[in-house]
Amino acid sequence: MSYRSLLRAAGAGFFPLGLLARLPYATSALSTLILLQTSTHNYAFAGLGGATQSIATALGGPLVGTLADRHGHRVVGVVAAIANFAAWAALLAASLTGGRQGMLVAAALVGLTQPQVGPLVRVHWSRLLHARGERELLPAALSYEASADELSFVAGPVFVGLLTSLSPLAPTIATMTVIAATTLPFAAVYAHPAPHQQPTAPQEKPRLPRRPLAVMFLAMAAMGAVFGSLQTAVTVYADAIDEPGAAGLVYAEFGIGSALAGVACAWLPRQFTLRARYLSFAATLCAGMLVLFVGARLLSLPAAVAAASLTVAPYMISLYALTERLAPAERAAVAMTVLCAGGPLGAAVGQAVSGSLAQSYGIDGALLVAFTAAAAALLLALSAFLADRRRNIWIVDATVVSGA
Repeated sequence: MSYRSLLRAAGAGFFPLGLLARLPYATSALSTLILLQTSTHNYAFAGLGGATQSIATALGGPLVGTLADRHGHRVVGVVAAIANFAAWAALLAASLTGGRQGMLVAAALVGLTQPQVGPLVRVHWSRLLHARGERELLPAALSYEASADELSFVAGPVFVGLLTSLSPLAPTIATMTVIAATTLPFAAVYAHPAPHQQPTAPQEKPRLPRRPLAVMFLAMAAMGAVFGSLQTAVTVYADAIDEPGAAGLVYAEFGIGSALAGVACAWLPRQFTLRARYLSFAATLCAGMLVLFVGARLLSLPAAVAAASLTVAPYMISLYALTERLAPAERAAVAMTVLCAGGPLGAAVGQAVSGSLAQSYGIDGALLVAFTAAAAALLLALSAFLADRRRNIWIVDATVVSGA
């Protein structure tokens, strides 16, 4: 079985520690919003701080990836975890003193120093399985990682919500504790050390394929816009039924469905090529968001979310798999972090646009943004697919296992 083989390859301790190590990323946005709103009693400022942090995360991710490719995942992961802990401490201190400029600067530093566990651990799997001669396990590893990401984003808001009932400072303090107890040890124990490579001439340095990586970035941004608009939709839904806690429950339902679909992707047939997967799952994502839009009107939002959630993880896994295949091994970390940078940027746009439409059209306005983003993702996949068939310049027509 694929997952049993992954357990042998990585070791039992890798999985629980790796799952907890990414939890601070899943709690950071909500923890920051709660902390800043409590300190200033101003939702607009809290939203500005959250947006600042999201943009900084998108900008800082490729920087962390570049440094990891150059100096090794271990040293960069450890330094990033320590720096992120210090940035959270600065944000907490600024919130207690009430300095708004200091809070914005600290929020930006939290985003810039994000350890990037999710992208880098995917590179770890690629290198580990290549070194062991078990590349055929990579689809299962990427499926597991997608499910782990979704579970962390289910657990994160619940974690923050429970702690907020104790104190608005508790989520931030808990996030710092998790960084020190799991993110830092995970980087120190499991991350790859600095590569031992012979110096190469400048012209021999491998380059990232800019066009295909731009396609992947935009594809992930579209996925982020879906997430952002759905977050708005469930918030409107919870307000409409006068049950504030319903927003978290419905969004958790979305994450659980996506995680289950991600686990199932490990058993897709090997003859199902990466290019075909990308196009097929972009189409199913678009169909899923159409079901979400129509189903929320005809049935109920929770029922529509349950159906649509199954189309998310397969699409995201195809993006990770394509990025892993097209990036040179020496630049894999920066490629993954560039891909992931599209998520928070797309989410910020999705939240802004859907929030504006929801003000006038309610849930329908927010969900229309989700469907539009998914349709844009499908059009992008179609254009890339046709360009590839015409010129064969951005991804090989290869099976997941055998390569080109």
